[in-house]
This record gives sequence, C-alpha cells and structure tokens, in this order.
Amino acid sequence: MSSLSSINKVCVIGAGTMGAGIAAQVANAGFEVLLLDVAGKGEARNATAQLGLDRIAKSDPPLLMLPENIERIKIGNIEDDLPKISTCDWVVEAIIERLDVKRTLYRNLLPHLKEGALVSSNTSTIPISLLMEDMPEHLRKQFCITHFFNPVRFMRLLELVQGEDTAPEVMAVLSDFCERMLGKGVVECRDTPGFLGNRVGVFAMQAAIYEANRLGLRVEEADSLFGRPMGIPKTGAFALYDLIGLDLMADVVRSLRSILPEGDVFHKVGAENDLINSQIEKGFTGNKGKGGFYREEDGKRFSLNLQTGDWQERSGDLPELARIGEAQGLAALIEGDDPLSQFSWNVLAHIFTYSASLIPQVTQSPQDIDDAMKLGYNWVHGPFEMMDILGTDMLVERLERDGWDVPEFLRAAKGESFYSAEKGQLNVRHGDGNYHPIKLADGVARFSMMRRTLEPVYENKGASLFHLANGERLVEFHTKANALDADCVAVMAMAAANPGPGIIIHNDAQHFSAGVNLEHFLLLISAQDWQGIDAFLSDFQKSVAGLLYCEAPVIGAPSGLALGGGYEVLAHCDLVIAHANSVLGLVEALVGVVPAGGGVKETYLRWYKRTGDWEKAAWHCFNQIGYGQTGTSPDLAAKLAYFEPDRDRQVMNRDRLIGESVRAIADMSQGYSPRSKPEFELAGKEVFSAMVEFLEKGQKKGDFLSHDVTVATAVARIVTGGEDGGKANVSEQDMYRFERENFIALAKTPQTKARIKSMLSGRGIIRN
Repeated sequence: MSSLSSINKVCVIGAGTMGAGIAAQVANAGFEVLLLDVAGKGEARNATAQLGLDRIAKSDPPLLMLPENIERIKIGNIEDDLPKISTCDWVVEAIIERLDVKRTLYRNLLPHLKEGALVSSNTSTIPISLLMEDMPEHLRKQFCITHFFNPVRFMRLLELVQGEDTAPEVMAVLSDFCERMLGKGVVECRDTPGFLGNRVGVFAMQAAIYEANRLGLRVEEADSLFGRPMGIPKTGAFALYDLIGLDLMADVVRSLRSILPEGDVFHKVGAENDLINSQIEKGFTGNKGKGGFYREEDGKRFSLNLQTGDWQERSGDLPELARIGEAQGLAALIEGDDPLSQFSWNVLAHIFTYSASLIPQVTQSPQDIDDAMKLGYNWVHGPFEMMDILGTDMLVERLERDGWDVPEFLRAAKGESFYSAEKGQLNVRHGDGNYHPIKLADGVARFSMMRRTLEPVYENKGASLFHLANGERLVEFHTKANALDADCVAVMAMAAANPGPGIIIHNDAQHFSAGVNLEHFLLLISAQDWQGIDAFLSDFQKSVAGLLYCEAPVIGAPSGLALGGGYEVLAHCDLVIAHANSVLGLVEALVGVVPAGGGVKETYLRWYKRTGDWEKAAWHCFNQIGYGQTGTSPDLAAKLAYFEPDRDRQVMNRDRLIGESVRAIADMSQGYSPRSKPEFELAGKEVFSAMVEFLEKGQKKGDFLSHDVTVATAVARIVTGGEDGGKANVSEQDMYRFERENFIALAKTPQTKARIKSMLSGRGIIRN
C-alpha cells in the first residue's frame, strides 16, 4: 500500500439518508464529491443518486451550509461509473446493511481504486472482520469503518473503527481529515458490537422504556425526567423513538441483540416489546406515521398508556421532580422513594453499571464513552462525568445496597473521581487503574473540560470570567439557554475594564446565546417598570460598547444559536470566529421589540460600509430586522452582513474555536487600537414615508398583521429619524438612545406582551 497523506476528492456510494448527508458535509468542507448508487432502468440511469441529490437540496434543516455547495457533488451509478473512483482518495460505502451486498461491492471496486486510496464503511452493526473476510491484503490495510451519526452536518460524533489489518496511517489520515475538515469529534473504537455510541445510547433509551413500563409511569413523565433534568435532549426516550421511527428503532434493537454476547444485560432491557410491535402493525410508526407513543388529533395531544395500550390525554404539567431536577441537578432526582425518583435512580443505575462494564474490554478510557454520548447523542455530560458529579462513594454504596451488580472498574474507583485535574492538566482514570491525560487532537480544546483545570477570577449566577494560560480573558455565559441578564452584562463589563492581552467570549454549551432574558423583561413589563427596562438596556449597551472600545482585541467565538442580544455581543467584537453551524441574526421583531443592544446601529453601519449609501443601508437594515432574518450558517449570515467574510472566520470543528481565538489575539495584540467612533446619517423622513407605505401595502395584501407594521415602523424610525426627521448626522450614543426609546414604546403595547408570553409559554411565535 502506498502512503496517502491527504484527501482531495471523495466518492460516497449510497445516496440514502446517510450517504447523502456524508456527501453534503464533504461538499460543505470545500471538496469534490462523487455520489453513486444503483443504476436505474432505461435512460434514467442515475435516478437513485438524483433522488439523493434532491434530498440534499430540499433538506430541512439544511444539510448544506450554502446552497451553492451542491455544485461540488456529481452523481452516477455503480454499473456505469465505477471507473470514475480512480480519481478519488477516499471511498465511503453507505449502502444497505447486508453483508453479502457490501462484500460484492468491495470486490467490484478493486479494479478501479486509486493506488493508496482509503476505503471505509458507514456500517453501525457489521464488524470489519466479516466485511473483510477473504478480501485482498491491500484492501484490508486500506479499510476501516467510519460510522457517522445522522444528521451528518449537525451530529458531531464520528466513530472510527480499526480492523485487525488496518494500517495505522489510514486511521491517522482519516482521523485528521474528519476532525479538521468535516468538523467531527473522532472517537477511535475497537471492532466490537455496536461500537460505543449506539451500544450505550440505545441501551440508555431501552433502560428508560423498561423502567417506565415496570413502574407504571406515563410516557410524558418518563421523558420529562430522562431528558433535560439528566442533561439529555428533551426528546427523552419515547419522543426520540417517535422522531426516529418505531419500526427503525425496533430494527436497531433487534440488530444489537443479534450481535451482543449472550450474557450482555442489553438483552434484559432490549427484549422484544409486544406494545411497540403492535403499534408498528397498526401504522403508529412515529412522527412519519399516525403517531407512535405520542399523537395529536383535533388539536388535542395524546400519549400511549404503557399498561393498556390505549390513548390518554397528555398531562399538561411537568412533574414537580422534573422542575426540581432541572434546577438543582442529578442528586435532586434520586433523593426520594416515590415512583418518579425510583425511575430516575434505576435508569441512571442501568447506564452507570453498563458503561462501567465496558471497561477495559471494549475501551480503556471512560472519555471514549463520555465523548460518544456527548457528541453522538447530545448529552451534556457523559456517564462517567455524571458519576463524578454524584460521587463514586455514594454510588457504589447505594448500588450495592440495592442489589445491583457493580462492575469491578466502578468498584475500584470508589472514593475517587474518574476525571482529575492536576497542574492545569485534566486526566482520566483508565481501565488499568491509573490516570492518563485526556486525549484530544492537536489544536482541539473543549472548554467544558478546560474549565475543570481553571478557577474563575469572578463568577456569578449568569457568567464567569477566567484567565487563560497567557492571560487571555475568557467570558463564559451559563444561564438557561445562555439568555443574557444583568449578571452576564456585569461580567462582560468587568472583562472590558481589565482585558489583558485580549478577551474571548465563548462557552461550550449547545448554544452561544438565544438572546436576552425575556422572563425578566416580562416581569418588568407587567410591573410597568419602564425605568427598569431603560436601566438594563443602558447597562447592556455600555457593556458591549466597552468591548468595542477596550484597549485589547475582543474575539466572539460562537456555536449554535447566537440570536438577538447574543448576536449583539458578537457585533461589538473585533473579530468573530464562528463554528460553521452557527445561526446568527436579530430576531427581536418576532417577539414584538427591536434590537436595543446596538444591533440596529451595527447593522445599519455594516450596510453603509458595504453600499456607501445611507439610504440603501437603511432599507437593508429595515428589511432584515423587520422580518427577523437569520443566517443558518456563517456563509448565509454573510449575505445579511451579520458575518464579515473579509474579516471574520469560521471553523468546521467547534472544538477549535478556543485555539483559533487564542492565536488571533496573539496576532492582533501587537499595535492594536480599537476602531474610531463612527458618525451616522439618518436616512430622513422621505425614506421613512416610503417604508411606511411599503408596510401599509403589505398589510392590505395580508402579508403583515397590525403589530408587524408597528414593530417594523419602529425599526424604520431608528434609521431614518421618523416622520419629522430630515437627513441628519448623529452619534453612536444617539443611535443607542433611539434603540432604547423604541424598545420601550413597543414594550408598552399589549401586543408585544402577548408575543413574549406566548414565546415563554412554549407555544412559540404568534403574530397579532
């Protein structure tokens, strides 16, 4: 086998859900892709691959970060176009999970493979030993498993599985490419049944279903506990079954049962389920069918009774234990002896004992299992991190008291943590009983891990301020959804007052910030405390202005949602280094207010810099803020001036945000000076009148409702000066004041109050 040091072109064989997702992500990374599938009949030879391409184009949420990326994907079929793979450095097989079909394909590939090309399978169930049985030696050396998770663009985990004959350089090249270029968190796995993500993740879901049925819980009760209170997505187990499909999940469970050893406890919680099979037979296959464990009919919501199989109206309120658990953490979930507390304890006990039983036979490091669950299932903490939170002393004693079979790895760790910080290094206890440094690729850093080696310089309920190795300041928000409040504002102001060599604003949560805290605003609105609103907005404006004009560079490093006030923080940074899946934009109009943390000001200024014309800038600003437009990737945000591609940067892997930010501060700090304070020109009353006329026409056509017009008119008033304003030069402070005045005027309306209440109640956005 000749050495292949880089990947420039990729072939994906199989244009179904997974293959299309892999092809799209490779195209997002800037590489050419050949997407092949079975040949169609007649002249439509590429019909199956074309369906995959159509799936990519129409996907929601979009698989492509920019629609134009689809041009990098060329299609074909495996009868006519296999010779084309001779130009590809990596061939990914993502076809049906049938061993005979896969092996036939590999043999057909052999005459056409480029010398040294890498070959991998996306299988989640079939071991390499069977896939490569009797295959030529050079193919066995070039072959591994690359198990992506769906949807490929958004799920961070890639399980990279090495076979007995796989060459080390194959693993090294693919690990580097998938981590840096495709943005994946790579977990190297042994060739064992289910690998790590699905083995633990599906087991956890089955444990929740098993215990809910055994203890007589309603499915919504179980999901409310096996969800956010445990740091697990709110879909829990039953709603996730509905989302994936009961039929597909039943197949996954059967597949795992068929390949796991006879004594594996998965067989207990994952046994054949008569109720699920009955639902599938009746067409209740989940969200894609008539319902599954949940369904809606005539505006009413129902859940399945696990004991009777009948439908019952869903309980409208969360159990109090779920609220307590979400507020107080894991320990609060398992303190009681009622059925809900018993469910929580039993599910966690299943997960903890099963995870510990996999060490050292399946993996040596708890980090591999924790990473698999965080990156592949979006858990906030992995099983071993959860055990550290609860304490191994308590866990082992309670497990033994309750008659659980405690694995030796967990028993031996009693009284110690699985993770330990020492001299700025985070270590993890391996299967040999010793601590080893956590394993991350060069340039990769996760702040959730890094913060365990740091002490905050200052911390309150909303945010923390840290000093990094070279003195860089890092501001971390940690409110619910990272909604900004007075505590967050105070920490930003503190950092700006003493910035050191530079400031990074970043967190390792799912979302950078969903905006300002609407619950606080609703309280102020209900109390008619307009001075209180003005005071908060004034402090917020001063804090972001402090970032903009502080004496050192400020880097915003977002991932996930950066909306409303969260985006306004970024808009006042010198540089934004964004994860490629970041969603950026100003959405305040949707809840009946205007941006008032400098968002209108900065958007207006950016469009002026692009167009050189204040009137054009006013129209751009009016349209995108009035409609609440967002960019679902930095590339799309750039079209709205929320992201400046000639200045800002994006990275495919969110775990590289800190490293890139530290390097940027080092580059910028020499001779740094903040921007000079700009002057603004208001577009004038003629432009304001034209904007009002546009809104009135739209309302007559039914495009806008009355409060849509009121809110958009407020945006128009900020950038034009309103009905009585002529073209006039104003200061940055004037623009801040215009934002506050219009925000408060809207907050006084009952329509805005109704929009905010609807959003907070979970009913979502209403128009009125």
